[in-house]
Amino acid sequence: MRLQDKVAIVTGGGSGIGRAIALSFIKEGAKVVIADWSVQGGQETADMIAKQGEQSIFVQIDVSKESDAKHMVDVCIKTYGRVDILVNNAGIEKGSPFHEMTQEDWDQVMAVNVRGIFLGSKHVIPHMLKQGKGKILNMASIAGIIGFAQSGAYCASKGAVIQLTKSMAAEYAPQKINVNAIAPGVIRTAMTKDYLEDPMYQKMFTAETPYPRLGEPEDIAYGAVYLASDESDFVNGIVLTIDGGWTAK
Repeated sequence: MRLQDKVAIVTGGGSGIGRAIALSFIKEGAKVVIADWSVQGGQETADMIAKQGEQSIFVQIDVSKESDAKHMVDVCIKTYGRVDILVNNAGIEKGSPFHEMTQEDWDQVMAVNVRGIFLGSKHVIPHMLKQGKGKILNMASIAGIIGFAQSGAYCASKGAVIQLTKSMAAEYAPQKINVNAIAPGVIRTAMTKDYLEDPMYQKMFTAETPYPRLGEPEDIAYGAVYLASDESDFVNGIVLTIDGGWTAK
């Protein structure tokens, strides 16, 4: 198993990509702390893991609050004694015409998508420094590479995630802490459900994706397993784009 005896925290683990990553990590031998604001979603993921005969911990968290981020890490350390992998996956989108966007929506997107990564990483890194190794995966998006109309806050936040990843990687590589990002394309999740139910958007997304299908959460989980494993020890500061070829054009 590629993650045997590793301990991982997955934020946003109660649905979509985060759930797929948590389940894949368990399959590869890791112990997982599922962190999510949704009690129902987080417990559902924990129940799915239990049905596989494995154990996990669910922690309710608002990733934008430092006290919650610290609590999440404290629970992990108290339960498992260490933390080897942090997946900063929690994220939100507030789409609207840019000139109609409220300050509250802008601030909320930035708080969850960027501050959440800062806070989770801030409280995990000291433990990784003591251990002498660690893996941090930040969930970016192709929206951090190319622009999407009516997604100004989201695009800005994911661009920030990419640059934050590179800065962290440069800073902590000498201590054997790998920091990398994944940039998904259009993936079938709760976040994209409304768009994919609209024939116009579905046609556009399909036309922009050279590979003959849209992405599934498991497609991202495969990449996450690689970046979390010892196989990627010499991989640092990259943005692994998993988008069916959208940004290759």
